Amino acid sequence: MSAAPKPAPLVLAVPSKGRLQENAAAFFARAGLTLVQGRGARDYRGALREAPGVEVAFLSASEIVQQLAAGSAHLGVTGEDLVRETIADADARMELLTPLGFGHANVVVAVPQAWIDVRTMADLEDVAAAYRARRGQRMRVATKYVNLTRRYFAQQGVTDYRIVESLGATEGAPAAGQAELIVDITTTGATLAANALKILDDGTMLCSQANLVASLGANWDAHALSTARAILSRISAEEDARTSREVRARVPGDAAQIAVDAGEAFGARALWGPEGDRLSLVCPSAQVAPLADWLIARGAEHVAVSALDYVFSAVNPLFERLTSRLA
Repeated sequence: MSAAPKPAPLVLAVPSKGRLQENAAAFFARAGLTLVQGRGARDYRGALREAPGVEVAFLSASEIVQQLAAGSAHLGVTGEDLVRETIADADARMELLTPLGFGHANVVVAVPQAWIDVRTMADLEDVAAAYRARRGQRMRVATKYVNLTRRYFAQQGVTDYRIVESLGATEGAPAAGQAELIVDITTTGATLAANALKILDDGTMLCSQANLVASLGANWDAHALSTARAILSRISAEEDARTSREVRARVPGDAAQIAVDAGEAFGARALWGPEGDRLSLVCPSAQVAPLADWLIARGAEHVAVSALDYVFSAVNPLFERLTSRLA
């Protein structure tokens, strides 16, 4: 009898070099998952050491989006700005499962600082109309984000413009006489200011960062779903632990009711059922101090707070988000 064919691996696409690759590796490492490049840094195929059913593809950020859109990769790490710019119907073809906390940048509309009366997109429409009336041509917008620009300008009612695709440093286009304003990506705004540009008050088109993205067009067979569940369980457990703290206390009275009340007031949940007068709660980090004061006001003499490594739960919100889109 011939052996059953080996199931196709789940393909995970990650950045192939630079700070993005380092940050992606650190993200998976926090979840106890190790990215391995088979024959070193020049190998563009690898694995997750702790998940044998995964093939890792090391690609450029733009290639990752293309592979996800085509369904050639199941999961990928890439910036939301590239997803929104490259894929017109991104929400129908992929699911942004969770932001990863790195690769932060904003896509913005920036105009010359000398335009002192232009502060909003509505002001920009007025300037565009006046520019065309005076010069007989449309105002030029230099950008690499052609699709994002068209969508955002249409939403804001700005129509009298034409796009000049930028091939170099976009922020230098107005000074070089190549465009009147720009749409570009920025982290601090310092480069824009150095080029005598300012961001419009309502000109932030997208606040982007790296995301873990799932392709809805990939082959999500039983093996891929089982592998994804295992990976996403670890990621969700680490994310929950990183943003939470364990809070322990002895309280007089009905500990079970106090646990219920703590959940309603602070978003806390019992790590296990109250035992006598002992409580162990998992609480969002920002709510720890208010919860501690609240417990002391209800008779607790001491409240201990501990960091957590992982919080695994029966409900995996990331996997449920994926399967709800695949249904």
